Amino acid sequence: MGRNPRGPMDHLKQLVEFVTSRPGFPGAIGTEVLLVEKGRVHLRVARRPDLLQFNGFFHGGVIAGLADHAAGGAASTVMPPGKVAVTVELKINFLTPADGAWILARAEVLQAGGTLSVVTVDVVTEANGTERRCAFGTATMRAVEMKA
Repeated sequence: MGRNPRGPMDHLKQLVEFVTSRPGFPGAIGTEVLLVEKGRVHLRVARRPDLLQFNGFFHGGVIAGLADHAAGGAASTVMPPGKVAVTVELKINFLTPADGAWILARAEVLQAGGTLSVVTVDVVTEANGTERRCAFGTATMRAVEMKA
């Protein structure tokens, strides 16, 4: 994978998968890339005991971290070649406990600029075979040079 993965959709997916596979938080929580389109990314994390808080719900830090990574991925797909997104600001509203088999973050770019982009993120959990929104967030992302 080169330093400048841009072009067809498969290059966008390769970019998000590359960043997700690097050592760090996304890999540690088992982040799975489900969808990558220009301006949109869906990421999922399966339930594991080490990702839960004392009452058996997904820990808020895991939810916020997944939302942050999804927002960064979505923003990176609309940034200039050679740039990736880092977080300037992240706001999360926790709506209901996430106690399902997984959590899924769906990020979508609301406004893209040359340096800053604003992204919305819905986080849902599986509950008895149906999805339930457990968190909603917004993120402001800054374009920085991608380091290989």
